[in-house]
Amino acid sequence: MGGSLSAVSEKSIHEFTVKDSTGKEVDLSIYQGKVLLVVNVASKCGFTESNYTQLTELYQRYNDQGFVILAFPCNQFMYQEPGTSQDAHAFACTRFKAEYPVFQKVCVNGQNAAPVYKFLKSKKPTFFGTRIKWNFTKFLVGKDGQVIDRYGLTVPPLSIEKDIIKALGEAGDDVSKY
Repeated sequence: MGGSLSAVSEKSIHEFTVKDSTGKEVDLSIYQGKVLLVVNVASKCGFTESNYTQLTELYQRYNDQGFVILAFPCNQFMYQEPGTSQDAHAFACTRFKAEYPVFQKVCVNGQNAAPVYKFLKSKKPTFFGTRIKWNFTKFLVGKDGQVIDRYGLTVPPLSIEKDIIKALGEAGDDVSKY
């Protein structure tokens, strides 16, 4: 049922390799020293418009300070990401001007959950366990690759801006105030 938390041996998100929307492997170690917001996205969800709009705003605001959004399309919740990985990437980039990485479609729950999601969930389970409840669950990951916090679908991206600023400011970095 959901898998054992001890099954995750990786100590940091930087130890994973994932695939981009074209199937090319991406070593997440390229994001060492960056603050990440990892989000399972969907194009046909009631939360799509507000989440993508706010994610793009956060990325534009903080990317030059070392903030990156990693978007993982997921079709596990009422089939709300029905197209291909490339379709999801085109949707995010065209409709919402996303300049952040949109990866290959993944499963976030169950036996076939992507290893990176098994890691994220094991580091920040909720009161109800590790299962992701819906689209647009967000994981804030620090520069060291450790999960700082987890935010559910009803938490608007802009409402976690203070947490992003705090994470960017760790290790003495200069972060502009917004």
